[in-house]
Amino acid sequence: MTRIPGVTVGCATEDRSSTGVTVVLFDRLSPTVVDVRGPASATYDTHSLGLDATYGRRDALFLSGGSVYGLDAARGVRTSLLRRGRGEGAFAGSMPVPRIAGAALYDLPAVPGPLPDYLPLGFEAAEQAGAAPVPCGPFGAGRGARIGKYAGRGGSIPGGQSSSAVRIDRTHWVGVLVVFNSVGAIRDPRSGRWIEGARDRAGRLVPPDPSAWPSGPAGTTLAILATNLPLERPTLLRLAGHVHDGIARVVHPAHTATEGDSVFAASTAAPDAPRPVEERPGALADRLGRHAELLVEEAALRLFSGRPGTALPAR
Repeated sequence: MTRIPGVTVGCATEDRSSTGVTVVLFDRLSPTVVDVRGPASATYDTHSLGLDATYGRRDALFLSGGSVYGLDAARGVRTSLLRRGRGEGAFAGSMPVPRIAGAALYDLPAVPGPLPDYLPLGFEAAEQAGAAPVPCGPFGAGRGARIGKYAGRGGSIPGGQSSSAVRIDRTHWVGVLVVFNSVGAIRDPRSGRWIEGARDRAGRLVPPDPSAWPSGPAGTTLAILATNLPLERPTLLRLAGHVHDGIARVVHPAHTATEGDSVFAASTAAPDAPRPVEERPGALADRLGRHAELLVEEAALRLFSGRPGTALPAR
């Protein structure tokens, strides 16, 4: 993900509570969209990312654990951005307003108890943002993530965060960062083989069986797509949809009624960068969308099989 020019990523992890925050910073205010397909989402300032939005650009995005409590990370991210001198005056005002958006996943403990303060976690993640490779595994927002919740908490296994990127041409990249915290299991769409999922007491993988799901298992898969290609926001929204397609290819089931699956997409290109010439309307979105789907697959393989995946060429 940090191969994308104009993108840095930081993580803050709270080991005692098994939760954390991941922040993606852009080096300039960047066109951003969101596609929420989980009916049980926990999001921060996403409504203003609609295609008819007045301020559809963002300085940063955050992903957090903690469900609605995790949205407090927004204030920490905002404080870090203000320290960097980021933010523009709103409505001709002089007070700088950093523009951020985010989403949280459900990793709350089974037993009620004190929760961490997500404000300092958001601040730390933003302050730590850099160009180093994004850590793969139980870090940042993926610290308390679990998958295979269809078998109940006892059968679920650790999830986590992962990222992948592909070079489109000599100077342009597309990348995704995904946090897997799903009700469903992980399947390789190329072979049909189950990669990971719930485990029984003997440690054997138990594929999902809709007739045996417990009542209301809560999950959420979150993702951010970034590119330095100069894309309009409608095209970015189509790419976010393709990321959801990628999630549905590897997570089974996906987008269930108790999940908050959400995907952000942003372009870090300069405002005056020349737009790509398309041979037909939508051709670029189709080509990049195929890349986006395969990048989600690659991120899942990297996280759950312990080896980098190999992205297939876009078709």
